Amino acid sequence: MGAEEQRQQKFDRMTKTPIPRLIGELAVPTIISMLVTSFYNMADTFFVGKINTSATAAVGIVFPLMAMIQAFGFFCGHGSGNYISRQLGAHNFEDASKMSATGFVSAFVLGLGILVVGFLFTDPLLRIMGSTETILPYARSYMRIILIGAPYMTASLVLNNQLRFQGSAFYSMIGITTGAVLNIGLDPLFIFGLGMGTAGAGLATALSQTISFCILLSMFLRGKTVSQFRITAVTRSPAEFGTILMTGMPSFGRQGLNSIGGMLLNIAARGYGDAAVAGMSIVSRIFMFIISVAIGTGQGFQPVAGFNYGARKYRRVQQACLFTMAASFCFLSVILTACWFNAETLIRLFRDDPEVTAVALPAFRFQCFAMLLQPVIVAGNMLFQSIGKSGRATFLACCRQGVFFIPLILTLPRVFGLLGVEICQPIADVLTFFVTVPFLFPFLRQLVRMDESEAAEV
Repeated sequence: MGAEEQRQQKFDRMTKTPIPRLIGELAVPTIISMLVTSFYNMADTFFVGKINTSATAAVGIVFPLMAMIQAFGFFCGHGSGNYISRQLGAHNFEDASKMSATGFVSAFVLGLGILVVGFLFTDPLLRIMGSTETILPYARSYMRIILIGAPYMTASLVLNNQLRFQGSAFYSMIGITTGAVLNIGLDPLFIFGLGMGTAGAGLATALSQTISFCILLSMFLRGKTVSQFRITAVTRSPAEFGTILMTGMPSFGRQGLNSIGGMLLNIAARGYGDAAVAGMSIVSRIFMFIISVAIGTGQGFQPVAGFNYGARKYRRVQQACLFTMAASFCFLSVILTACWFNAETLIRLFRDDPEVTAVALPAFRFQCFAMLLQPVIVAGNMLFQSIGKSGRATFLACCRQGVFFIPLILTLPRVFGLLGVEICQPIADVLTFFVTVPFLFPFLRQLVRMDESEAAEV
């Protein structure tokens, strides 16, 4: 099959396949990718939890760094991927290829920057992120090895997202899943078999992410994508770097504020001891896993939105968004019901410590209710980002962990103590939902009117 025929086939699939089937085909591998990606931190938390409570807390302390690495990766991945999707929908293949290379190189360079800064200021950064003196040795050994893998983590997130936005979620899933399986297998080998402790958990994560990067890169080099991957095609145009900046800003805002929010959560919990830090860390990891369902479905929706908006098929964009919200809500309802009735068992899987459970259990219960609002929040954010409405997307992306969470985590613990720490995230989610609704649903009605206008012109 020639390149032109391949491109036309991809275009026809994205713009003509029935919405439920198309999103299902794209979302299932994406959900799997998101679920197994969350295993990286969950696996580390699970196996490190067998050492002691301070070691368990160390993984939570380093989470803001992981979130920042992901922030730069998603920044370049979504910034380039959304643009690629819209250009492919408009049959601008050369521009798509240029952006593919630019996003990749930008992410790798940013990852190198994180590595250098992190090694130069390891201990000060760990204290800023909420480490106590008892947690610090465990966190230091874990963080330094994570930093070595930072350039490959950021670059692999770009390659993963670019594959998704071109409608090749299956190939993305292969790379991500392989890395996660390796991480789960290497964690006990390095932590216990080789006696490396938290450093072993960091090495397992860094090594598995690097191997995932190599697999994803091979997909591009073997011609599994519509856009052509050429390092020489990296743009020198400030305007095109500006496109990544504007389109990727919602993702950077979301993940960057997730890093800051995680840091402030650690600091707030630190006053109640290592068990509180460990308990909140466990809850965060479990719900990162659960929210992967909504995010994965939303990411399956993104290329559909980008392709069809670029092709001016606006009603399909609206239909795809509504289907995404409905499907996500159904999936989450089943998962959260099961989690509610098995909450204590889930927490004890990570750290069987009554003090840790006493902190984690109320926070877990509160978050179960708030998580049901995520389908609307995620769909709204990803819709606006996919179609280039970066201002709205950035604002909505910043609401959950920034506009609402940061003021709450700075005030509620002073009023309600430990309970204030436990309820901050659920309240932030509820407030974000009520802000998203008036942005999302009027625009969905506008898409119908735009489609009718387009049909009238034809």
